[in-house]
Amino acid sequence: MGDLINLNRFRKRAVREEASRQAEINRASFGRTKSDRILEEQRTARANTMLDQHKIDGESAS
Repeated sequence: MGDLINLNRFRKRAVREEASRQAEINRASFGRTKSDRILEEQRTARANTMLDQHKIDGESAS
């Protein structure tokens, strides 16, 4: 007879490997340094401030 294979162990290993691959992709896509995040927050805040300065009586100019 052939070797017995525990299917639950096989499935769990496959899920873990897939999660590991997805995590690697996410680290490459979304991984940013703290200085990059702070710079992006500052740019967003500045853009929002500039946009708010162009409003007329609390309404948008368009």
